[in-house]
Amino acid sequence: MILAGDVGGTKTLLGFFERGERRPQHVLSRAYPTQEFDSFTAILDAFARDLSRPLDVDAAAIGVAGPVVDRRAQLPHVRWDVSAAAIEERLRTQGILLLNDLEAMAMSIPVLADGEMVTLQPGSPKADGNGAVIAAGTGLGEAYLHRVNGSLLPVPSEGGHADFAPRNQREVGVLQMLLAQFGRAQVEHVVSGKGIVYLHQFTHDGRDCSAVAGLPPEERPAAISDAALEGKCPACVDALSMFVDAYGSETGNLALRGVATAGVFIGGGIAPKILPALQDGRFIEAFRAKPPMTQLLAAIPVRVILNPDAGLLGAAVAAQELV
Repeated sequence: MILAGDVGGTKTLLGFFERGERRPQHVLSRAYPTQEFDSFTAILDAFARDLSRPLDVDAAAIGVAGPVVDRRAQLPHVRWDVSAAAIEERLRTQGILLLNDLEAMAMSIPVLADGEMVTLQPGSPKADGNGAVIAAGTGLGEAYLHRVNGSLLPVPSEGGHADFAPRNQREVGVLQMLLAQFGRAQVEHVVSGKGIVYLHQFTHDGRDCSAVAGLPPEERPAAISDAALEGKCPACVDALSMFVDAYGSETGNLALRGVATAGVFIGGGIAPKILPALQDGRFIEAFRAKPPMTQLLAAIPVRVILNPDAGLLGAAVAAQELV
């Protein structure tokens, strides 16, 4: 039995899997609100209580939304950290694998079925090329897939915390707004759930509209996106349009940095929910708009991951390799 975990800033998934020929076979899983627990081991305890069974496993891999250094991860969106040693003590087993959440998601790419993804740009994938994964949700995660001896090897990054680079005067305005609030503008300040809220703030001149009035912060990104997709608020439409442009541009940046000729894969919770906005051409236009590399980018496949548990599945793939 394999234990897999996907620890995000908003939600934590835990699941049991059995070994499969290539893809681990899902047995069961549970979701927990991350912020309502004071540690990851407390979530493990809740999982054991919910299942009314001990967590006896042969291997475990946990993907976490933060950098992993010396088998410990600090999560920028959560008030606690995650330690492989603490997990080993709780599970009474050795060899727990702790990895970045996008590194885990990248592990799922080779085992995802075609029906679990949708194509934004077919491109011309290179069998000997590299790949990349990007995922906007609570924050922004990025990872590379380097081609090594014929296989794609996931390599984590913290690219979501890199500097935001505006491409036009309106984005310069967003940059100035973010600098005034935070003293520094990260890509994640624009391309993430909170990024949608900041763009809403920009397009509404700092005022709430009826789409978000009275809503708590965690509900605002979805409300803004829904109002935009339904055409209820022109300024919300504008905010989502700016978000799609920035998301497409950053995905193109990642593709260039990794020379991702095997494909770029878009994960996270936001993309499937705003799929019509990603499919109207703006995303790919921003993705390609990087002369003199326009032709290279036009040849790179771009696909959206529809499986909401791709990170959990990828962690199970990593755990399966331990046994």
